[in-house]
Amino acid sequence: MIHTVINESIISRSASRRLAFNNLSIVLITASITLLAIVGWLWTATSIVDLGIASNLSKSTLYAQWAKGDVVLMIRHAERCDRSSNPCLGSADGITVSGSHSAMAVSAGLRQLGLENARMITSPSTRTRQTADLILGRAVQVQGWLGDCDSGFKDAVLAHKKSTENLVLITHSGCIDQFERKMGVLAWERSSAYTEALFVKVDGTHAPRILGSMDATQWKNLNVEQLN
Repeated sequence: MIHTVINESIISRSASRRLAFNNLSIVLITASITLLAIVGWLWTATSIVDLGIASNLSKSTLYAQWAKGDVVLMIRHAERCDRSSNPCLGSADGITVSGSHSAMAVSAGLRQLGLENARMITSPSTRTRQTADLILGRAVQVQGWLGDCDSGFKDAVLAHKKSTENLVLITHSGCIDQFERKMGVLAWERSSAYTEALFVKVDGTHAPRILGSMDATQWKNLNVEQLN
């Protein structure tokens, strides 16, 4: 009887060890699979390149794509007056005087790229219309869908892109965010400062590809010689 109890105790401890080992193995395997999935997700995520860096700009092929009319350019409106202590350019629902300077800096850079083969449209809000008018130097066509910052925004953008014509959109951070998330951009990279520009290659043949972004102060880095 004593030997039987001892043997049963030894067997019980051995079974417990095997069970614990199996449970640990399952945990490690599950953790490994999860880690691999996360790594794969990060590896395939879309990154937004800073085109303010000269080497990034030259590698982006932006000049070549723009020359062919294969670019969608999304620009967030300039600094909004109702969220700033800076003086307003006009009404409180518009942009600030400081924001108007940023818009004009974008205008100077965009004219270096060339507006001959580009169509610009803006959302109906005062802040986007003011920004667009300053960039183009005259009143810009208004379309309501540019203020619809929902999950259908990316499809709407692609539907309005005409072949061999660059499309410039003056819109909102929420709309740009919706486009970027549909393009697989991770949450911590999805941001657009006032008058920040997002360049996307849309040639009608291949899947859209984000070329990079540029803020208002970086437009002056455009190299006109590379456009020719």
